[in-house]
Amino acid sequence: MRPMHIHILGICGTFMGGLAALARAAGHRVTGCDAGVYPPMSEQLQALGIELIEGFGAEQMALKPDCYVVGNVVSRALGPDGTPKFPLMEAVLDAGARYSSGPQWLSEHILHGRHVLAVAGTHGKTSTSAMLAWILEQAGQQPGFLIGGVPQNFGVSARLGAAAAPFVIEADEYDTAFFDKRSKFVHYRPRTAVLNNLEFDHADIFDDLAAIERQFHHLLRTVPASGRVIFNGLEESLARVLNLGCWSEQRSFGSAVSDFCAEGEADDFVLCQRGQAAGRVRWGLSGLHNQLNALAAAAAAEHVGVSVARSASALGRFEGVKRRLEVRGQVRVPVGGPASGAGAPADEAATTITVYDDFAHHPSAMRTTIDGLRRQLDRHGSSGQRILALFEPRSNTMKLGTMKAQLPWSLEQADLAFCHSGGLGWDAAAALAPMGARAQVAADIDTLVQQAVAAAEPGDHLLCMSNGGFGGVHPKLLAALQQRFGAPPDA
Repeated sequence: MRPMHIHILGICGTFMGGLAALARAAGHRVTGCDAGVYPPMSEQLQALGIELIEGFGAEQMALKPDCYVVGNVVSRALGPDGTPKFPLMEAVLDAGARYSSGPQWLSEHILHGRHVLAVAGTHGKTSTSAMLAWILEQAGQQPGFLIGGVPQNFGVSARLGAAAAPFVIEADEYDTAFFDKRSKFVHYRPRTAVLNNLEFDHADIFDDLAAIERQFHHLLRTVPASGRVIFNGLEESLARVLNLGCWSEQRSFGSAVSDFCAEGEADDFVLCQRGQAAGRVRWGLSGLHNQLNALAAAAAAEHVGVSVARSASALGRFEGVKRRLEVRGQVRVPVGGPASGAGAPADEAATTITVYDDFAHHPSAMRTTIDGLRRQLDRHGSSGQRILALFEPRSNTMKLGTMKAQLPWSLEQADLAFCHSGGLGWDAAAALAPMGARAQVAADIDTLVQQAVAAAEPGDHLLCMSNGGFGGVHPKLLAALQQRFGAPPDA
């Protein structure tokens, strides 16, 4: 396939930025535009030789690319003054120029001819994709991948990989583009499809769970008979999807009677294949969700020739993904320093307050993340230490308030909760009222930081959950904690 010039509209998003890197590695000329072209994505793309343009002005038609690749951010919407918000898109349509969605272009120019392993599900897509890519890497297969996060083992979210090597992709169920309302994953045509789990999400585009289940079944329709569908045997919603029809080999994971199951704790367990012990995983990750992710990754890797024993060995060296219970810093609290509550233990020179970052934003993901941290603390003999959960309902679904009633349940294992309510069209305080004094609400980030720091005690764990930047809350927390407790941050 000859090299071409593509111009990407909305290039700074995680998916489109990864697509740009893959296209550049494949020998294509890549330019792109976005609103708010700023680091770190701008620096990453420019380092690859990709020209970036601020805004969506129609003058970019002068670039005359072979194809305009349109990101999900682009629409036919009008601005407050009644003019198009994306004049470049209007000009492309008026000129009859060639355009494509990101998923479609990726399928035709990057994925075509490769064994695609697609990881779908409401939760765990990024972690499972990262685990799978790492297993294949350790098995010498030099896979390509496009993941919605940065695996610590690789340091990048996208890689072309060796020619004809397997390609691992995080398969999102969100719609493709303003002109293609099918889920993104329908374009990927996987030979190995992982169905991690399935809950209601994306209330801005799906009416109910049944609508999402239909999209997942569309994915199954694209898997060949010689392919494999790997599904979570604990999920009733996935059972319903499979009952609609499946034409490929099926392998289950998770339950005691599944093809792939685990025995042991989440940080030290045996991987079993058809009831037989096949490998042992000892790693630094916690939580049942990560154990299930590991099972799914091992089942997918087995489909491309990697033994479960080899997968277990690779998982033992898996370092996780950025923004998944990632420690952003610690503040040391010297004995005798200012503290509220119990203060620092007398038999220690110092204790710490730890600040974490996590991508969780769906109530189920928030509950799972808090549970994972709680188990991690219990395992290390820190069961008495508190978890302070800071979160912002930032996703389109959460902004609509569709799942606000689930918030007290999602925060059940947190000792205190602090919600950023800025930009919401519903009453966060009312939604959190069942938590009583354990929950506080703030309309801005600075107030949220003040609330959390005032409540913090030595030994606490401040868990920040958002699918965005959260207004730079992490450095603000560390600075305010340092100021209050009079100790330098240990980042």
